[in-house]
Amino acid sequence: MMAQNNLNRVTRAELPDGAALVSDDVRERIIPGAPPCHDGDEESPDVWGFRDSGFTTGPNGQVMLAGSRYALSGTELPDLLPWVRGVLGVDFDLEDTHDSAYPPEVPPPLENGAFLEEARSILHQGALSADDETRLRHGHGHTLDEMYAIKYGMLERVPDLVVYPSEESQVVALIAAAVRHDVCLVPFGGGTNVTESVRCPTAEQRMIVSMDMSRLNRILWIDPTNLMACIQAGAVGRHIEEQLAEHGFTLGHEPDSIEFSTLGGWIATHASGMKKNRYGNIEDIVLDVHMATAHGELSRSAVAPRESVGLDVRRWVFGSEGNFGIITHAVVKIFPLPEVQRYDSLLFPDFAQGVSFMYDLMRETNPPASVRLADNLQFQLSQTLKAKAQGLKALKRQAEKFVVIKLRSFKPERMVACTLLYEGSRSDVAGQEAAVQRIARRYGGLRAGAENGRRGYQLTFGIAYIRDFMMLHYILGESFETSVPWSQALSLCDNVKRRIEQEYASRGLPGKPFISARMTQVYQTGVCIYFYFAFYHKGLENPRQVFAELEHIARDEILRSGGSLSHHHGIGKHRRNFLPQIMSATALEWSAEVKRAIDPSNVFGAGNQKPETDSSVRSQV
Repeated sequence: MMAQNNLNRVTRAELPDGAALVSDDVRERIIPGAPPCHDGDEESPDVWGFRDSGFTTGPNGQVMLAGSRYALSGTELPDLLPWVRGVLGVDFDLEDTHDSAYPPEVPPPLENGAFLEEARSILHQGALSADDETRLRHGHGHTLDEMYAIKYGMLERVPDLVVYPSEESQVVALIAAAVRHDVCLVPFGGGTNVTESVRCPTAEQRMIVSMDMSRLNRILWIDPTNLMACIQAGAVGRHIEEQLAEHGFTLGHEPDSIEFSTLGGWIATHASGMKKNRYGNIEDIVLDVHMATAHGELSRSAVAPRESVGLDVRRWVFGSEGNFGIITHAVVKIFPLPEVQRYDSLLFPDFAQGVSFMYDLMRETNPPASVRLADNLQFQLSQTLKAKAQGLKALKRQAEKFVVIKLRSFKPERMVACTLLYEGSRSDVAGQEAAVQRIARRYGGLRAGAENGRRGYQLTFGIAYIRDFMMLHYILGESFETSVPWSQALSLCDNVKRRIEQEYASRGLPGKPFISARMTQVYQTGVCIYFYFAFYHKGLENPRQVFAELEHIARDEILRSGGSLSHHHGIGKHRRNFLPQIMSATALEWSAEVKRAIDPSNVFGAGNQKPETDSSVRSQV
């Protein structure tokens, strides 16, 4: 009897809230309601972000971020444009604007009558659209080339039809119909990609149908005992976090695009989030993934913490970029909301000292959830995104500047900034903070405070609007990323900057280029580096082509310097012609054979990751 009582006590162990620790009862799962819907959350059709937000210039000529969503919103930025003029070496006139011609001409749709008839029988009323604006939005992501095209040119090919399945069975039925009627399908999540992955192949002769997953957007269940959740592929990042937080959990995956990007898109692009040090990259978070293909459904009967069951075909889904099928849902890890969330920031005398700090931080400690190092040019930019200080705030800034420049002898043209985000228990965070300060002192680091750290991370979302504002003033800009071993990180940054400056000067282009770098992710073996590149183009005959050429040169230099083709953006069509430089012929053939086996009629015909042979194509200018 005593043994039986002990056994009962073990099997009925309880969590702190009284819930059973071990239970096979699925009723323990939480079934959330529909995702939140906020009025005014409409996305802008021709620029990044929400319709109610964006940079503007007021009557006094000062720049301001409209709206009220961000910490930066409503703040006049008197230093931004003077700084931009100085960095680019061009005294452009604010009144001289490159006005957008959006919307562009949209090519007429191709129709496959048999598919249309069957699609109408599969979907609910109002779940198909062939209007021009909808087709246009589903024909592009957010590369500079695509955004320039919709404002000042046109897209040669866009989807002929957009469908909105709301049930997984509809996805399966639509794929079967596409196979029967020889239709091309392109999955669409949040449309935030920067790889041209949803851009339609111009040579495609079949009807192209964009499958918009936005109505498959629910959290199907939350398992608080085993810390898992099942989420549909069309769920948007910010909605996932809002719903999980209501029940005390977080996914922890926060890419810069979290306001609009989706779980399915994260998996399809092999994404990474800024807090990966604590929660992992997307491949660490996803436990199981369900995909509908031309041959049937890819699924497993159960979800285990780890398995050894031969080749795991689910891993082929990561980075598949719509080539194999439609991701419909995934089971993911979830985490209790952290007890503590704190921000901090540091200044270092130069970039090399900052990189040494990042290296030792990764080597010697458990690093904070996020740590980012911005070079001097990005640090300068961040300083222009502040309101003009007055009164006591002005005196405080002057005192801080005196300490940094006069007492600590930091050079304004060399100093760099590091922002940090801590999440975890009080004891864990306290230990991380102590280690950070100890290592920072080793490299001349100076603490710059929690408010600057918080502001640095909030600026991530506000800054995303700058590119489209600058495009209005004849400035083209783009970001691109890579990952590289620690031993080559500094030389890669120097090589890419030098190559861009040399190529820019050799072409006699106006002013000077803006080229800067920041380190955003740290690993035991290396680091992720983001580059930002921009230039003033008024007077150039084909600025879009010039930008593509220089970006191509920068990517070539990254590969020459030991960097990867992409850390987390993916390949799509934007970088596919570099694949033969990084993969053997056998590796490329394996990839092609898998595609042919899974999708023999090329129903999923977006053409991502398929190197082109025509040397005259735009991406090989």
